[in-house]
Amino acid sequence: MKKIVIALDGYSSCGKSTTAKLVAAALGYAYIDTGAMYRAVTLYFLDHHVSLTNPKEVKEALSNIEIDFHYNPKTNRNEVFLNGLNVEDEIRKMYISNQVSEVSVVAEVRRAMVSQQQKMGKKRGVVMDGRDIGTAVFPDAEVKIFMTADVDTRAKRRQVELLEKKQLVNLGEIKQNLQKRDHIDSTREESPLRRAKDAALLDTSHMTIDEQVDFVLEKVTSALISEEEKAVNQV
Repeated sequence: MKKIVIALDGYSSCGKSTTAKLVAAALGYAYIDTGAMYRAVTLYFLDHHVSLTNPKEVKEALSNIEIDFHYNPKTNRNEVFLNGLNVEDEIRKMYISNQVSEVSVVAEVRRAMVSQQQKMGKKRGVVMDGRDIGTAVFPDAEVKIFMTADVDTRAKRRQVELLEKKQLVNLGEIKQNLQKRDHIDSTREESPLRRAKDAALLDTSHMTIDEQVDFVLEKVTSALISEEEKAVNQV
C-alpha cells in the first residue's frame, strides 16, 4: 500500500506529539518531532551565546548543528541527539520553552529546519507534528490535521508533563508562556502557525488521547482508500 505523509499542526500542549507517536506506531511509520528540532537549535544557540540579530553568527551556528533521532528501547521513545549528544530531557525544560519561539521565528533557522524535515520525509511514510508542516514543509501531505485546545486545559497538561519530569512550575507561568508562544508563532513572517485550508480541525479540549488517535486514523484510512482508488483509475 502506498505510504503517505501525515501532518499534525497546532498549538503547544494540544497532544500533538503523543498523538503523532501513537499514530506512527499504529501504522509502522516514522515519527518526526519537528518541535524538538527547534528546541535543540535553541539549546545550541543558548550554550554558544548566538545573537539572533546577527545573521553571520546564526548562519555559522546552523552549519555546526546536526540533529538526529534515535529510538531508545528502554524508554520506548525517539530521543533527540544534538551533535551526537542526547539532549532529549534538557530541551524539554522550561528555560528552553521560554526561548524557543524567539529562535524559531528567525527565517534562516526555519529554512534550515524545513530543509532537513523535507529530506526526512522524502520517502513518505512519516508522521510529523509541528507548526507549519501542512503549510510549508509538506503542503502536499495526504492527511493534514490542525489541533487546538483552550489555553487553561493546555496549561494544566503542560504542568503535568513537567511534574512527571520533576519540574515544578507555577500554572500561571506556564499559561503566560503558552500565550506568548501562540502570539509569536501566529504572527511571525516566516511560516506562521495557521490552519491549512484542507486541514481537518481537531479540538482536543475535552478529548482523550485515544479519541485523538482514532480521529487521525480515520482520516488516514479515508486518505489511503482515496489513494488506492486513484491508482486503480490510472491503470
